[in-house]
Amino acid sequence: MTFSALLLSSVIAQADYSKHELAEPFVESMVKEHGFQADFVRSVLAKAEKKQSILDAISRPAEKTKEWKDYRKIFLDNQRINQGVKFWKENAQAIDKAAQEYGVSPEIIVSIIGVETRYGRLAGRYRVVDALSTLAFDYPKRSAFFTKELKNFFILIKEQELDPTSLYGSYAGAMGYGQFMPSSFLAYAVDFDGDNKKDIWQNPTDAIGSVANYFKRHGWQPEGPVATRVRVTDNYDQKLVNQGGRPSLTIVEAKSLGFTPVVKGLDTSLAVMPLRYQGVHGTEFWLGFDNFYVITRYNRSRLYAMAVWQLAEEIKEKYIQ
Repeated sequence: MTFSALLLSSVIAQADYSKHELAEPFVESMVKEHGFQADFVRSVLAKAEKKQSILDAISRPAEKTKEWKDYRKIFLDNQRINQGVKFWKENAQAIDKAAQEYGVSPEIIVSIIGVETRYGRLAGRYRVVDALSTLAFDYPKRSAFFTKELKNFFILIKEQELDPTSLYGSYAGAMGYGQFMPSSFLAYAVDFDGDNKKDIWQNPTDAIGSVANYFKRHGWQPEGPVATRVRVTDNYDQKLVNQGGRPSLTIVEAKSLGFTPVVKGLDTSLAVMPLRYQGVHGTEFWLGFDNFYVITRYNRSRLYAMAVWQLAEEIKEKYIQ
């Protein structure tokens, strides 16, 4: 790259977003819809920087979908399990309180934070204002979504009285221990330690309460099962496998269609969904319950949901030893 090209690249990266062609409509909407001062919105946008690395990251072709045997290894390693036990012990009071108050299994709260950020260690290196401004104004494919999230970010910093340039997250603007988007923050973040702040970035107690609240609000069933292994008949109904959506079969119906739980004594009225994974030792078949579906409200991937649950089980087993 020539010096002049390098200089131009630097100038583009530092572009003043308050002068972007989409900025004024954004400013006007924040003034009319949310009562912001126009000068304040412009001043924040002026500090936001366009990041080519963010556009590169979000435009990168999706990796070939991993099989479960490979995906599982990423999240169920000894280090993440041991770190989860340590995180639980260090935050036992907050985790126990969240489990009781929201009715969410403590190991699930720990596991979500472990999968998302390794218990806060990897919460993102991008300024959120840069990520959301770059994607709202310079990524047309999903501009509407990220413009909405940028609006929510402004509401968030106003409500919480935060410096917009001090908050960091992922290249997509997900924030804190649990990687909440601004819309999720506004809907589910809680002040769990009573200090009048909702700090999911530096305060694990607030993050723990917020994750638990998210799960409760999405229908987590206290003490409810998540998934169970099944045996299948040769003529099982393949059309029912990995369909997504909310569980709609009863266990009795699933058995009649070729899916028989390995574990006995399950409540046969519970709703389930058939699942298939390629494991280390071949094809695995499972039934996912309503709580499995709730995990997919955090991330829609069935691989993600299974990883969260199995990591939770591993952490719990080691924690109670």
